[in-house]
Amino acid sequence: MTFAMPMFKPWMPRAVRPWLYVVTVFCFQLSSGFYLGALEAVRGETGFMIEDLMMLLYAGLAGMAIYFPLLFRMKFRFTNQQLLIGAAIVMALCNLLTIQTREMSLLLPLCFIAGMAKIQGTFECMSNIQLWITPRRDFGVFFPVLHIVLLTAIEGSGWLCAHLAYHYHWHAMHYLSVGMMCFVIATQLCFCRPFCPMPGRLTLKGIDLLSGLLISGLMLMVSYIMVYGDYYMWCATPHIRLLAGLSLLLLAFILLRLRHHPAPYVSLKLFTRPWVWLILIVTAFAEIMLGCEHTLEEIFYTEVVQLEEHTKESLYLWALPGIYVGVVIDLLWLRWKRWKVWRLFALGFACIAVYATLMYVTIATDVNIEQYRLAIATRGCAMAILAATLMWSLHEAIHDLELFFMGLFIFNIMHMYLAGACGFGIYSTLFGHHLADAISNNGAYLTPTAIDLTSFDLGTYVDQQFLPAMMTVAIKKIYGIVFYCSAAIAVVFAVAHIPAVRNGLRKVPLWSVYAIDYLARLRRK
Repeated sequence: MTFAMPMFKPWMPRAVRPWLYVVTVFCFQLSSGFYLGALEAVRGETGFMIEDLMMLLYAGLAGMAIYFPLLFRMKFRFTNQQLLIGAAIVMALCNLLTIQTREMSLLLPLCFIAGMAKIQGTFECMSNIQLWITPRRDFGVFFPVLHIVLLTAIEGSGWLCAHLAYHYHWHAMHYLSVGMMCFVIATQLCFCRPFCPMPGRLTLKGIDLLSGLLISGLMLMVSYIMVYGDYYMWCATPHIRLLAGLSLLLLAFILLRLRHHPAPYVSLKLFTRPWVWLILIVTAFAEIMLGCEHTLEEIFYTEVVQLEEHTKESLYLWALPGIYVGVVIDLLWLRWKRWKVWRLFALGFACIAVYATLMYVTIATDVNIEQYRLAIATRGCAMAILAATLMWSLHEAIHDLELFFMGLFIFNIMHMYLAGACGFGIYSTLFGHHLADAISNNGAYLTPTAIDLTSFDLGTYVDQQFLPAMMTVAIKKIYGIVFYCSAAIAVVFAVAHIPAVRNGLRKVPLWSVYAIDYLARLRRK
């Protein structure tokens, strides 16, 4: 197919057109409803807990995920100017409003709407330059290149926010986002004209918006349980138990509605496609394994080492070399060699195991922070390999375009949202358990017979040495668990790649068939 961008005015140089959309993509990806790069500054001024800010993060991710089934319809209903300018205006307003309020009841919907605008702007730009990236529309090329943009923006956004907060104020990132959105609006008005690829516009009638709203509510309820679960001691709190019960009821109602609605928001036929369940399960495991980045590293760098935000985010930038190496591996594997993805999944989980090993052997209170660079780069490599490969695998399993966008919705619920929120809850609970265990085991040695209280400042020792050491022990134990789990998954995929093993597994009967045969042999005896 010939690459063209008819939405630009004729006098605009052809060589500049796709690059302008690349810049526009980065403008949207660097923007958000709330930014965690200046975490300590935001907490200090607003009084929010870490759980509150994580909840706002997952509200934005929920908005991004829920909008995927609408992207196909919106592109063929509105012009490029309407979509990009509308998304830019919404994003700018959300950024201005989020710095004016401290009410979670207002911030949650603002972050949710900002997530929808962010994915709308990103999709509109990337869909228009897809044939520029890969003229043959080879998704083995497109998805790795897409993740260069996404993952670079994720790391760059945190670094940029932290440095703006350090030199100015945490509001500066919001004002910069507003400025980038003004740039998007100006470029669209100056260099582009209204264009829609579908001459006969698609109608938005018949969209099952109620199911979309119900799914959004369910996602926010689940994220609340996972984010605040450890803080409220999980089921020991009545409102967590009530919310869990309501979530199950709402899930049952949503599934019933999707099954009987003539045009459901997400077709359940999606789950009948081969390999879809396996892809979603692998996605969940990958995100849970990588969830230690958001929890364990944050605890260690903030509470134990006590790094400043801009120093911590500068250290996180070492994930970028690993990300680019992972993208090159994806391109080599999926585009040029066209090998099976079994061993690529094994390689991705092996990278997670190496990352956990490096953190396990490196973490200490007296280690130079430069020694964590290799571990962070390995983690970035694992993210790039697994994210692009899983999305490519989903496209290979679902060839229908509209159904694929529904699949992307489910995929991103697992990829960006539920598994990440579950990982935060799991790691927070494990950390609290192992920290209490380490304190109880080692605190027994702090007795009046072991130390001289007249010449020993117990409070300073506990705050500056004992607690950081116990946190380090707890984090090491959890990284050990991550290593065993990720290594086991890597071995499973590596072994499943062997034809003799894979074909032998297919011949193994189901447990029910085996049980019936076993009972029949018992009766004959």
